[in-house]
Amino acid sequence: MNINEAIKFLLKEIKDPAVGLPEEIFEFITKITPIINVDLLIKDKRGRTLLSWRDDDLHGKGWHVPGGIVRFREKFEERIKMVAKLEIGYPDLIFDSSPITITQIINKERDIRGHFISLLYRCFIPDDFIPDNRNLSSNDNGYLKWHNKCPEDLLMVQEIYRKYI
Repeated sequence: MNINEAIKFLLKEIKDPAVGLPEEIFEFITKITPIINVDLLIKDKRGRTLLSWRDDDLHGKGWHVPGGIVRFREKFEERIKMVAKLEIGYPDLIFDSSPITITQIINKERDIRGHFISLLYRCFIPDDFIPDNRNLSSNDNGYLKWHNKCPEDLLMVQEIYRKYI
């Protein structure tokens, strides 16, 4: 198969890139180009930070700032709201229109997802927000918890955000 045939094949496999990509295609793309994501630094009026537990082969175990990869033709604001809906269960959070910081994460030890450009947005939800952790234990992916200070077991890839938490 030549390159043009391969491209035609891939385009048939990608139904709607705005919705997402098949895993194999996504992994290939992350091997050859940086990925842009938004991360949500969610604070309440008491200064606590809402973090999510993660335990996977890519990043290991630890707390992380909720976030998501920007889809094709998706505005940053749309991805922020989608992450808030999917990961927090609160799509109406308020956020600053400009990121606090933009960082570049390069992991030369990994091929898949080895280069990210991350935009950290300051976000706010009401003080009475209680995470819905039904059916989740504290060791399950997606378990949410308010933190008064940055936890020691923050994911290594998120160490760039320690000073903000």
